[in-house]
Amino acid sequence: MLAVELRMVRGALAIVLDMDPDITVVGEAERADNVLRTARRCRPDVIVLDADMVGGAALTIAADLHAYSPVSRTLLIAARRSPELLRRVMKVNASGLLLKDSPAGELVKGVKAVAAGEQIVDQGLAIAALNAEPNPLSSREADILVLVAAGAEPSEIAKSLDLRIGTVRNYLSTIVTKLDARNRVDAIRIADERGWLLPRIEPTPPDV
Repeated sequence: MLAVELRMVRGALAIVLDMDPDITVVGEAERADNVLRTARRCRPDVIVLDADMVGGAALTIAADLHAYSPVSRTLLIAARRSPELLRRVMKVNASGLLLKDSPAGELVKGVKAVAAGEQIVDQGLAIAALNAEPNPLSSREADILVLVAAGAEPSEIAKSLDLRIGTVRNYLSTIVTKLDARNRVDAIRIADERGWLLPRIEPTPPDV
C-alpha cells in the first residue's frame, strides 16, 4: 500500500513496484487522515509511508499503524537525511527508512526485505546517525520550537501546552541559548537544518 500525498509521485512509485512480479500495490492513500482506514481495508503486508506528509503527521501515522494494524509493516521514505527522523522512526517501531533520491531498485528491495521481517535503513543515513550531534533540546523545548516555527505566538503556545506565558518565554530563551542562536528565527533555522524540528507523536484514539 502506498501512503503518499503527491499523486504524481504516488503513481510513479506504483508503476515501479508493480513491475516486480512479487509485488502488488493493493491500495493507495493520499491524505494523512485516510491512511489507517485504508490499511485496515486492504490489509497490506507493507505500507510505504511518506515521511514528509503535510503537518508532520507521518510519525503519528506510523505509531497508529503499529498499534492498530499490526499485520502491516511500515517503510518510510524521506526527502532529507535526518538522523533525528531515523531515531523517531525506530521509536515508533517502523520497519525502515529510505531516502527518496535512492534508486528505484532500492525501494523494491526494501519492500521485499520489510515483508520478510527485516529492518532496512539507508546506509548513508545510518552512518550520518552514528556521527550526528545529539539533540540538545528536551521534548518540551522541541514541542515549543515546532509551534513557533508554525507561526504560533507565546500566548497560543501557552494555551496549547497548558503553560504560563512566562514559562513559554523562559523556554524560548533557553532554546536560543542551547542552540547558540541569535534569536528565535535563527534557532528555528538551526534546528531545521539538523533535523531536530520534528513534531511530537500523538497516537490517534482506537475508534478512528
